[in-house]
Amino acid sequence: MTRAETERRAMRRALALAERGPRGVNPQVGAVILSPAGEVIAEGWHRGAGTPHAEIDALSHLAPDQTRGATAVVTLEPCNHTGRTGPCSEALIDAGVARVVYAVADPNVVSSGGAERLRSAGVDVESGVLAADAEALLHSWLEVQRLGRPHVTVKWAQSLDGRAAAADGTSQWITGPQARADVHRRRALADAIVVGMGTVLADDPALTARRPDGTLYETQPLPVVVGSRPVPADAAVRRHPRPFVQHDGYDLAALLADLRERGVHRVFVEGGPTVASSFVRHGFADEVLAYIAPTLLGGDGLALRDVGVDTIADQVRLTVASVEHFGDDLLVVAHPVRRAAQAYAAQSAEATAAREGDS
Repeated sequence: MTRAETERRAMRRALALAERGPRGVNPQVGAVILSPAGEVIAEGWHRGAGTPHAEIDALSHLAPDQTRGATAVVTLEPCNHTGRTGPCSEALIDAGVARVVYAVADPNVVSSGGAERLRSAGVDVESGVLAADAEALLHSWLEVQRLGRPHVTVKWAQSLDGRAAAADGTSQWITGPQARADVHRRRALADAIVVGMGTVLADDPALTARRPDGTLYETQPLPVVVGSRPVPADAAVRRHPRPFVQHDGYDLAALLADLRERGVHRVFVEGGPTVASSFVRHGFADEVLAYIAPTLLGGDGLALRDVGVDTIADQVRLTVASVEHFGDDLLVVAHPVRRAAQAYAAQSAEATAAREGDS
């Protein structure tokens, strides 16, 4: 077997090891140490914040004389900063590792630079081995690093004429059971589900992810309520398997930063119209899910309200990714053309300047 084949096989094993680690603030990373002859002599993976990184975990199983001239195969570029643990790049250099193979580069400006540090110390470094597989495993974490915040999906259900509620405020149900089942499936894939206080008071949602038979999915999103009024003592959200988080909602950048610190990668915004419109208006909608039912409601109960469009030139343009059928209903999946990250950076800069001006 060639060296390339041996390292690819080791990378597949490292990816499998990475899946054992929890998904959260830190990436899922696996590592395999190969002897100079190409034999697997140690394995490791990252078990969560504050625990040894995958490379350190693998090296801990070896005596110093075993690591000299070895090859480290890692799913993510070794880090180059000191946080709760020391830099993995320095640990690999100190261990006498001769070659490092990794799948994807670390996009985090704080922790990246490990490959460059290793090369400067004379370590042979190769990147991009099984990169597509590692990207798939780390997709949500990598996106958080690139955006600087969690990925946000904004969802609403509407009539054909763009209404989310009838004149008396009732909104259950506009779409049919198949569409609602798809919503619950997507909830189970999210890390957090966000609704406004108005929705809590009007609809009393449980904010759980449920199968059509009513049973709960194994994974449940963190329920988040936006609004300053107290959540009623008998609200269904209080019976959610996970304690809800409440945020006043005036600073969405702060809300997303808090959710990121909690290890949230994917945010699912359910509404109502005020909250959904706010995420769109501030450029935080990375994906839009519009469930459209073939019905007409009329009136003022629009699915979206003010999204910051004062003139037609300011319209929020979308690119349609797919159109799906669920019974008689349609789901349009679309992505804003304007990068949400740019709006986030601008708003964060304004908020920082305001804080500095107040100090």
